Amino acid sequence: MSLDDPNHVLTPSQLNTLARDMLEGAFPLVWIEAELGNVARPASGHLYLTLKDARAQVRAAMFKPKSSWLKFVPREGMRVLARGRLTLYEARGEYQMVLDHMEEAGEGALRRAFEELKAKLAAEGLFDADRKRPLPAFATRIGVITSPTGAAVRDVLSVLGRRFALIQADVLPVQVQGASAAAQITRMLERAATSGRYDVLVLARGGGSLEDLWAFNDEALARAIATCPVPVVSAVGHETDFSLADFAADLRAPTPSVAAELLVPARDDIERRLRALDGRMRQLQAQHLRQWMQRADRAALRLNAVRPQARLELLCRRQAEGLRRLAAAWQKRLERERARVRHADAVLRAAHPQRRIARLRERLAAVSPRPRAAIGRRLGNDALRLRGLARSLEAVSPLATVARGYAILQHGDGRVVRSVLDAAPGDALDARLADGQLRIRVE
Repeated sequence: MSLDDPNHVLTPSQLNTLARDMLEGAFPLVWIEAELGNVARPASGHLYLTLKDARAQVRAAMFKPKSSWLKFVPREGMRVLARGRLTLYEARGEYQMVLDHMEEAGEGALRRAFEELKAKLAAEGLFDADRKRPLPAFATRIGVITSPTGAAVRDVLSVLGRRFALIQADVLPVQVQGASAAAQITRMLERAATSGRYDVLVLARGGGSLEDLWAFNDEALARAIATCPVPVVSAVGHETDFSLADFAADLRAPTPSVAAELLVPARDDIERRLRALDGRMRQLQAQHLRQWMQRADRAALRLNAVRPQARLELLCRRQAEGLRRLAAAWQKRLERERARVRHADAVLRAAHPQRRIARLRERLAAVSPRPRAAIGRRLGNDALRLRGLARSLEAVSPLATVARGYAILQHGDGRVVRSVLDAAPGDALDARLADGQLRIRVE
């Protein structure tokens, strides 16, 4: 929708919508401190009221459930600190604030200032854990910066005296409430730190409202704590109370009594620790004594070893041992050579020509009858075999047949005539008979 056209006509609802959009876009969340008027809480649970001062007023609303989270009951004439956004109620064309938070103005303003300063110092790294200084393991001199007449100093001194009476605690008197309290505490802290007298400094105060504890929310005091060369313990208020001194200090104790307990161990604990350390020391002494005695023994042995007499004795022992080993080696070598000679003599004796001739004669005498017997057995066997072969030949020999009256006819070239066809008339044949041979001719 363009507003540049002079001929464009708006309706009331369109105008109110445009006004609401422009109003909500131009104003972010705002804080306002004002007096309450026309407070109304209908059955819906929403809260409707007017925020006003001496010259003007603005309507406001806090819708449920945020209206039910308030920690106080809004009343006419009450001064409050409220946070919300501006808008426009289109139905009536009235602009108003829609609240999301509201608190009583006195402590609420202080709380807002506290949160703003806390955020600023935290952004500078004033509360970072890595810049915190470690507390001494056993503080012997403690400076307690507090009111000399308050309950906090009595609690601190009582706990210190009960736990370990030898601790020296100095009360450094300051005001802990009022307009000049923060400056006094800061100056006392700086003086105590530069004196070099104290192992740790304690800021102590009893409980109270945020306004009562406001001196410990001073920016200069927080910076002095952060830059203090001596570790600082903050013990301000009760366990639920927090101050900027707590965040800047190296340690925050819930109460002054707890701060004293954290800084000083109990006497019984110290006695137990001393007994344990004494036992440990005795044990270490005995261990070191044994180690030094062992080192002394080794040094004595080394000194004894480097004496000329001891070195000469050592060389004599080594010479005697060398001679013994040399004699043993020669004796062993001699025994081996003797064994070798005995073995060679035995071998020579076994290989002597006379003994060999004697053995050969014995073998010759032992084997000489064997050839005759073998030859006789062989001749007998051969005779028997020849007689058998003769009988076999005689059985198949043609001469045997001839001896019985037959004749063998042969040509001149020795061919045997086995058939009449093997001879022709006029052939000259040889007829072999048992007692001779005849020359015949075929007719």
